Amino acid sequence: MKINDRNITGTPAPETGRTQESHNLERAGAGKSTTRGGSDGFGDRVEFSGTLSRLSRALTTFESTRASRVQALAVEYQSGKYKPDAAATSRGLVAEAISDGLQ
Repeated sequence: MKINDRNITGTPAPETGRTQESHNLERAGAGKSTTRGGSDGFGDRVEFSGTLSRLSRALTTFESTRASRVQALAVEYQSGKYKPDAAATSRGLVAEAISDGLQ
């Protein structure tokens, strides 16, 4: 993802004129429609990388897998068949606490 914003508090210096031009076009061309990011040279353009797309797919897969697991655990719990492993749970809690302390 590319972000070219050198002046975070306002419009970048090279863009100042373009912003004014856009406002003037909006006032003058009430009957015209301008396309943002179109070939007319005005507007913004955003590019997302393939990595972001892969990340989105991975998160979607993770969410659906997690939802399935939670549903399965709920069924086990409601039927009285859920038997948590106390030792594994305590190891997980301690490992998480230690790793949080290192960060």
